[in-house]
Amino acid sequence: MSDTIKLSHTAALILQTVDSGCCYGFDIMDTTGLPSGTVYPALRRLEAEKLIESEWEAEADALAEQRPARKYYRMTRGGSQVLADSQKRYPLLRRLAPARPRS
Repeated sequence: MSDTIKLSHTAALILQTVDSGCCYGFDIMDTTGLPSGTVYPALRRLEAEKLIESEWEAEADALAEQRPARKYYRMTRGGSQVLADSQKRYPLLRRLAPARPRS
């Protein structure tokens, strides 16, 4: 899979941000500084390429916090491999967003 998928710098940054523990759209936007018109289409493409997976949170959880439900994203094995390849392709990528999951 990783031999055929080459991510743009922006897509690689978003993938790395998901890998670092940012798991929903606004969190990714806050971390990267990218606008929603960039982040959400990229998340859809990454999911279509099976590099990330998503799941909607329970409506009750969102209502308890008085906000819309969030769609949470997580890495797949394939996504982890493509990210590793992208970090080799874009050496400065590691400086733009954390590469390791948050504690």
